[in-house]
Amino acid sequence: MNGALFQLINPPIHQSINPLSPIRAVTFDVGGTLIEPWPSVGHIYAAVAERHGMPNVPIDSLNRQFAAAWRNLTAFDYTRAEWFNIVKQTFLGLIQKPLSGDFFSDLYRQFELPESWRIFDDVRSALESLNAVGIRLGIISNWDERLRPLLRALKLDQYLETIVISCEAGACKPSTAIFERAATALALPTRFILHVGDSLTMDVSGAIAAGYQSLLLARGQASNADQISSLLELQSHVNAANQGPPT
Repeated sequence: MNGALFQLINPPIHQSINPLSPIRAVTFDVGGTLIEPWPSVGHIYAAVAERHGMPNVPIDSLNRQFAAAWRNLTAFDYTRAEWFNIVKQTFLGLIQKPLSGDFFSDLYRQFELPESWRIFDDVRSALESLNAVGIRLGIISNWDERLRPLLRALKLDQYLETIVISCEAGACKPSTAIFERAATALALPTRFILHVGDSLTMDVSGAIAAGYQSLLLARGQASNADQISSLLELQSHVNAANQGPPT
């Protein structure tokens, strides 16, 4: 989903990079950090609804109700059943007939397709520049079985050494278990890994609890020691962290 829809509202957490801890690897969140639905969740939902005989569902209303349903989640395990509940809440009051299993299956498959997603403009350049200086890259994402084929279709997997997904790890961010699994896959102590994502709760607090370094990605906002406004700023953060003596 786009960054505004993916990021939960949380109080600020202050955590700057420890200059005594070099950065050997960077892991990323996916939704809202590397990619977003395109043109929006509402556009995609409305297009699939029209294919199923439900034309003219208001896109703005779909986006608003999806955001509310996502924001009000207390737990989410990324199963099809959980997604069906989100979809039903998103369409509530906007259509006359109940949603069918065929409709949901079509909608679910639509989000497998690369044309339903946009890679943020800063992503490829940032990944390429980090790869070029030997920084190992990975993914830590709350997602389902659609993510690996989607990353391949978007040609983002070529930059990544490891991909850790909640549906495979048996744990969702902010659980430290999913971060520890990624560190094991990278064979690195957690203090040498920087995690970047757009959620204070899911990404920053989860990473810090697991012993990672962490930065919040807040596109369009002012950068500071704790957050960046673009992934293109990562290179300078990595360079600064790696100038100190190794630990």
